[in-house]
Amino acid sequence: MSVGEHGLATLRCANFLSSLLQETYVAIASYVGQQLGMEVVFNTGHSLDEFQDGRIDFGFLCGLLYVRAHATPEDPVELLAAPVLLPERYQRQPRYFSDVVVRRESAARNFADLKGKRWAYNEETSHSGYNLVQYSLLPLQQMADYFAKTIRSGSHLQSLELVLQGEADATAIDSHMLDVLLQRNPQLSSRIRVIDMLGPSTIPPIVATRRLPASLKQRMQQVLLSMHEDPRLAALLRMGEIERLVAVRDEDYQDIRTMLAGVCAAEQQSVHIAL
Repeated sequence: MSVGEHGLATLRCANFLSSLLQETYVAIASYVGQQLGMEVVFNTGHSLDEFQDGRIDFGFLCGLLYVRAHATPEDPVELLAAPVLLPERYQRQPRYFSDVVVRRESAARNFADLKGKRWAYNEETSHSGYNLVQYSLLPLQQMADYFAKTIRSGSHLQSLELVLQGEADATAIDSHMLDVLLQRNPQLSSRIRVIDMLGPSTIPPIVATRRLPASLKQRMQQVLLSMHEDPRLAALLRMGEIERLVAVRDEDYQDIRTMLAGVCAAEQQSVHIAL
């Protein structure tokens, strides 16, 4: 393939979020490539180091990972855009929730009813599955022992499966992911209930490595912000419950940054008390 106007022939994209939305993310990345006349190679992201060492050019990243990356001396990524979701509860803003889910027959009615229950979470690097939950526990001053048991599942989908199988009593699911899951599998609503919504938080962004030429990043952003005007792409976005993509700034993620700071301070205090 010939080298494009920005000196690159290929863009390498990675998904650091749930595989449930992989088809939507591939469609977005492919459209960027088509509009720029560049090939796009799509992979699953594993480490922020991949942005730093040249293995990834842009990707779909958890807001917590973005905040952590921005706090490092390398500060390897910058914001391009973020989704605005279709359902009314998002109020046409780039935000999402952490939906607290239990089995349909559970007696629990809200988050406060889950004390002493078995809790499943995906991983510590997740905002919706872990950081926001820990932050929501701060007023209770019982971060360490609020739940009788906590189970690290490795993914939102696996956490939900643990709840469905009765191996966990509740979990917190990225609301965007749960919206899509219920859209594709409506009968699931007969097996689960959402008893609380934690948040809202600023939604996971699309980011680019700082190594890319500024003119290329600007053009990528222009494509992302206008793609909903293409009827074919608008339909693909709707399949992922996305209305459009909008520009976001670093200060938009101050909510996640503040929550992370609160959780870290509480954890440090807990360690100090234990010592």
